[in-house]
Amino acid sequence: MPQTPLDLTLDAAELTARLVDFPSPSGSEKDLADAIETALRGLAHLTVDRYGNNVVARTNLGRAERVVLAGHIDTVPIADNPPNVPSRLDEDGVLWGCGTCDMKSGVAVQLRIAQTVTEPNRDLTFVFYDNEEVAAHLNGLGHVAEAHPDWLAGDFAILLEPTDGQVEGGCQGTLRVLLRTKGVRAHSARAWMGSNAIHAATPILQKLAAYEPRKPVVEGLQFHEGLNAVRIEGGVATNVVPDECTVTVNFRYAPDRSEEEALAFVRDYFADCGVDEFIVDDHTGAARPGLTHPAAAAFMAAVGGEARPKFGWTDVSRFSALGVPAVNFSPGDPLLAHKIDERVKASLIPEAEERLRAWLTSS
Repeated sequence: MPQTPLDLTLDAAELTARLVDFPSPSGSEKDLADAIETALRGLAHLTVDRYGNNVVARTNLGRAERVVLAGHIDTVPIADNPPNVPSRLDEDGVLWGCGTCDMKSGVAVQLRIAQTVTEPNRDLTFVFYDNEEVAAHLNGLGHVAEAHPDWLAGDFAILLEPTDGQVEGGCQGTLRVLLRTKGVRAHSARAWMGSNAIHAATPILQKLAAYEPRKPVVEGLQFHEGLNAVRIEGGVATNVVPDECTVTVNFRYAPDRSEEEALAFVRDYFADCGVDEFIVDDHTGAARPGLTHPAAAAFMAAVGGEARPKFGWTDVSRFSALGVPAVNFSPGDPLLAHKIDERVKASLIPEAEERLRAWLTSS
């Protein structure tokens, strides 16, 4: 579809619609990164850098504190039936389209702040990055952190992840493991000649079904862990006893566990299940809420509401690893993220922008 330059003077909801109309599923963010870079380079108060399809813009006013506003520009794959791009605004003021919630409404808020807040009370860094919705090793924020960590330096960070207009502290870690059982292949008419690897996975599934989630309170916020099978693969043909089965398990864990502790828990939990191979497929750590930091406390006081835990994983984890306390905040509803009918109430987008602007311009 035709893609016009981004006009940062648009209302935040209109700007969100324009961002949605730039299709940017993970791995295809270049056009949107180009448009964002071009728009930001037109703002004289910002220094703009780019690394791959990641764009970083900064003020350099010598303020006592620096705040990082970060958001990913990729989305999950665009739906075909029904199509969820281009965007559409209905008669009830709801904006529909892929990425409206996660997280182009948040990115629109970033861009509006970048355009309108030329004399902030804190120096600002704006980060727009690619490949958040896919494997951790592809994550653009991680790439910037490795190549240019100085670009991400700050005293406090806000991830514009969907939070329904409330501050969400920290995030849970996510560990994905492959639990593989082995057997002996045989014709199903003479099954006794083999050993069924799918049947051998039964103890794994029984342990998963019996799992009781832990709900620890961390720095005043109650998290909720989860251990789930998310995929099972096995079988050669419909008349063959399978010699291999793989159960993919995802562990979402609270930020009072380290990555090493989370991995040790999962290994121990399945230790008596006859697992032949235990393979770590993907792992990114949790982040503590960080709400005790003075900047976080000031932000909470400015935007109001009651802090909640972030049950999903977000890149606050990466900022935490860099020593930068971070929270999540944006107008999108996390319960609507990644849905085919993804949507956001249009009026909430400029409202979130105004709350953030008030904090960054107050004396």
